[in-house]
Amino acid sequence: MAVTLLKGPFTVDDYHRMAECGLLGEDHRVELVNGQVVEMSPIGNRHASTVGRLTELFSQHKGGHAILWVQNPIRLGRHSEPQPDVCLPRPRADFYGGGHPEAADILLLVEVADTSADYDREVKIPLYARAGIPETWLVNLPNERIEVYRKPGPEGYADVRTAGRGDRLTPLLLDEVTLGVDDILG
Repeated sequence: MAVTLLKGPFTVDDYHRMAECGLLGEDHRVELVNGQVVEMSPIGNRHASTVGRLTELFSQHKGGHAILWVQNPIRLGRHSEPQPDVCLPRPRADFYGGGHPEAADILLLVEVADTSADYDREVKIPLYARAGIPETWLVNLPNERIEVYRKPGPEGYADVRTAGRGDRLTPLLLDEVTLGVDDILG
């Protein structure tokens, strides 16, 4: 469950100024979601190992078709700069040194949830849909399944599917990548 630390609404520029003046430090596990500075859940062992597996799997299979962006910020409009667990933006020569990836850059986004599935499903995934991110996966560790969200729109994702053990997933915009759910869940 996420906890709002600072009530806004804040813009991404405000959020960066808070960091520059020391109000938010590099050690703070926070992100800007819908104008609110939200504390992120601590990363447990199972969550960390799943992000590690996803990182390894995507690095083996993505070829030069995407950059692997792990627990780094993405910019979604003026009021949101979340830090998804794994993101695959389009390749860019500067590796987004000139600015964080934005929705139009993102081919696939993955959130891993051990204790945060409800928050991810109710807050972050609708944010990703409104921003137009074409596909989001929610790796639901307690239920050992992956929720696949496609066809984004202002009301959320129109196509929602669930994949379980034994299933394989191929992202819409990275059809050269196919991952087994068992490989992701471990």
